[in-house]
Amino acid sequence: MSFASATMAPLPAHLRDPAARRRATVLAVALLVLWPLLVLAEFKPWQLLATGNLEVMANFLAGFLPPAMSADFLALLWKATLETLAIATAGVALAFVVAVPLAVIATRALAVARIGPGPGRTAGAAVRTTARALMTVLRAIPEVVWALVFVRALGLGPGAGVLALAVTYGGMLGKVYTEILESGDTRSARALLEAGSTRLGALFYALVPSTAQELASYTVYRWECAVRASVVMGFVGAGGLGQLMDQSMKMLNGGEASTILLTFLALVIVADTLSAVIRRVLA
Repeated sequence: MSFASATMAPLPAHLRDPAARRRATVLAVALLVLWPLLVLAEFKPWQLLATGNLEVMANFLAGFLPPAMSADFLALLWKATLETLAIATAGVALAFVVAVPLAVIATRALAVARIGPGPGRTAGAAVRTTARALMTVLRAIPEVVWALVFVRALGLGPGAGVLALAVTYGGMLGKVYTEILESGDTRSARALLEAGSTRLGALFYALVPSTAQELASYTVYRWECAVRASVVMGFVGAGGLGQLMDQSMKMLNGGEASTILLTFLALVIVADTLSAVIRRVLA
């Protein structure tokens, strides 16, 4: 038998992948769906390799070196960093205050009306649906849009960023808290409710102990996202590192922008470390 005929011979049955045809079909369908979306999004990465574009990007990035380290700028950077941390922390704290009541109301495992065929079953379902709809509305509008609204009302400054994060992240936290509380074993919560416990009792003694690590990890992750969002909102006047970055970019000062980006990277690393520590403590 020649080498060519040996390589063309079909594989034995025990060596064939039984899911190969299904995987190939899924891949083909995915490519068929993805291609029109890429065309619609004008996704043309090969344009980055054009000679003129590469030169423009290289000149732009070269302006970021060396990072600015003057004493006056570092003082402004320190103040903006503290402002960014304050915006993110205060915003997530207020969002937590918004999210927890909504999550308690929306969680089906904590619905007393679902225990039996009592008269409040329909009203309870309507209240849960309303809470879920409210969380959808809160998180559907980007925090940058809320920041623009609050900047108009409160003027330039970090207050608008705090309120924008509180509104948007209140809906996000509430939604995910609800899903986390409902994803585990909820039989203990139902048993407590049937025994006459309150919702808060069932929440803290049945659901929270088994989901505390995931809830805390997601909350810290949202705080990290809030740090990034507060930087973006700074471009619309909400203060912090974003506003300082906007000023540096408008002045074409790449060195200052580079230092701000390095600071932002350090904040993300701190958030990751904090998340890992909290997960170890709650494990």
